[in-house]
Amino acid sequence: MAWQVYAITNRPLDLGLVGLAHFLPGVFLFLIAGHTADRVPRRRILQLCYAAFSVCSLLLLALALRGGASVFPVYAVLLLNGMVRSFNGPAGQAFLPLLVPEKHFPNAVAWGSSIFQAATIIGPMAGGVLYGWTGSPAPVYGCAALEYLAALVLVSAIKIKAAAERGRRAEPAAAVLQGLQYIWRNKLILGAISLDLFAVLLGGAVALLPVYAREILNVGARGLGALRSAPGIGAVITAVLVAHWPVRRRAGAAMLGCVFGFGAFTIIFGLSRSFPLSLVVLGLAGACDMVSVIVRQTLIQLATPDTMRGRVSAVNMLFIGASNELGQFESGVTAQWLGTIPAVITGGAGTIAVVIAWARLFPALRRVDELTPAPAAVKAAG
Repeated sequence: MAWQVYAITNRPLDLGLVGLAHFLPGVFLFLIAGHTADRVPRRRILQLCYAAFSVCSLLLLALALRGGASVFPVYAVLLLNGMVRSFNGPAGQAFLPLLVPEKHFPNAVAWGSSIFQAATIIGPMAGGVLYGWTGSPAPVYGCAALEYLAALVLVSAIKIKAAAERGRRAEPAAAVLQGLQYIWRNKLILGAISLDLFAVLLGGAVALLPVYAREILNVGARGLGALRSAPGIGAVITAVLVAHWPVRRRAGAAMLGCVFGFGAFTIIFGLSRSFPLSLVVLGLAGACDMVSVIVRQTLIQLATPDTMRGRVSAVNMLFIGASNELGQFESGVTAQWLGTIPAVITGGAGTIAVVIAWARLFPALRRVDELTPAPAAVKAAG
């Protein structure tokens, strides 16, 4: 999608607008989406979302087949897609703890993350090859529509105990704010979520990869697919390693150290003129990010009661969306003002500064030791 938009406009700013269109609906809907995930069976929400994602892909397919030189219809579909994501994210995050016992949850997060990252490897590579081979995004969007329907079938086949996925009782309107209140009271969760928000918001270089592929590294659409896949390759290898050898001690320090590494590798990528070196440092950045994701997701889910997981997950998804999609917008604007390379280097330096600040502002985060249910809950409550 980013390659298509950049091919039409040739402006880095429009790459940022792609991220903004994805993110904006979540700002207005996250409270409603979280409350819905705590009242409506989460599997039902996921089924509706996968069907709606398929419709969005079909709309993008129709726009690609029709052609045209305007990106505004694409942005309109992205806004619709962002609305669906607003409901899919909280329900999906809160659904996983219902599938496995608490003692196995950290391992489940690692394996789930590795499967997700495998998809982020295969998807961009296949998309880049299809786009480069056919010269059109239409085959990519068609495949996406079919795969969302496959996801709908698969999630419909999941069977869990009725008691675990019962409809939640009606609650007063003020209950929609309880997720925010819970996070504000639990400084450990607040620190973990906000660290990801500001670190990735500043350090994300993904939005500018089309510029690097086309103008700096000169590798084209296929090279873009490889660049987009490199962080996923590093992440999936790391997730498999963590699943076999979990982070047993000093989990908080490990998370802070890996976010610091993410910023450092972002700076190296910004300075690189070598395609192989760029692939390596993006892979290392993805590996660092995966450790942070596993630690953060485990802490948040285990420290939150099931009756509130939807609302807390909605806030978490908003922060993730802000760090990713709003980060893309920030990268596009900064690149438009300063140039692509200075934007990436400045963002990586900002990530490092955030880690140093958060280590002082949230000492409880730095002191997290074991990733087990009881310590996580106790420390979060403190």
